[in-house]
Amino acid sequence: MEMIVQQLVNGLFLGSIYALLALGYTMVYGIIKLINFAHGEVYMIGSFIGYFILNYNAKIGFFPAMLIAMAACACLGVVIEFLAYRPLRKATRISALITAIGVSYLLQNLMTYFFKSDARPFPQVIALKTYNLGILKVSNIQLIILFVSLLLMVLLQLIIQKTKMGKAMRAVSVDGDAARLMGINVNRTISFTFAIGSALAAAGGMLIGLYYNSIDPMMGVAPGLKSFVAAVLGGIGIIPGAALGGFVIGLIETIATALGFSAFKDALVYLVLIIILLVRPAGILGKNVKEKV
Repeated sequence: MEMIVQQLVNGLFLGSIYALLALGYTMVYGIIKLINFAHGEVYMIGSFIGYFILNYNAKIGFFPAMLIAMAACACLGVVIEFLAYRPLRKATRISALITAIGVSYLLQNLMTYFFKSDARPFPQVIALKTYNLGILKVSNIQLIILFVSLLLMVLLQLIIQKTKMGKAMRAVSVDGDAARLMGINVNRTISFTFAIGSALAAAGGMLIGLYYNSIDPMMGVAPGLKSFVAAVLGGIGIIPGAALGGFVIGLIETIATALGFSAFKDALVYLVLIIILLVRPAGILGKNVKEKV
């Protein structure tokens, strides 16, 4: 029983990373109905930026390095949107989807070419401490991951609900043409969405590097795909749904590991996705067609 409870707590920490990534997927889809499959690679590049910053000068500290990585990946997200996705905005969905996959492979191969495919140890600039809380054991790294993830989710919600750009994002997600007629700069709004999503992905990459002490150019593939599953599971295009889906995926993985099915944890994630979509095709928090009528 103690192991199950411990794994549930561990699932919350892992799920918070998936939630950060899933938010990027769901925001982009909500704005331009595009699945940005290059999002996992932005997560990977964010961890590499932090790696080089901390190796160059460890005294800079983890959090300033994370902010720099977030800013750099925000710029990368804007560049990707401008060069790869904006020219195809009026093209067919399949063209944009293939382009997203192509950008993903391009970033993977560029990072592999320049930095090789070997795993690198992420600088452990925060000393590991473990706390015993009754039957639970948590580390300061896990608490940092959960706190930072929740803080970024709250800040994102405040940006969307309380700021002028957030209102523009909501307007564009409902009807881009109508938003343009109301004087909203749609291109700027979409670029801002990519910037925010990419910054969250970079934060996730830094946190996971600190947690697992290992990064490599292919590290974004599996988490990127699972985060997309989390976004669909919670309700694609719905920000609270993406966060919820991320935590659900994290809990499923850790419970499977606790029960001795670690080799099948990925299969269990997709099985749960299929079951939930059979019951609720729009996801946990999504509105099904019958509910809208």
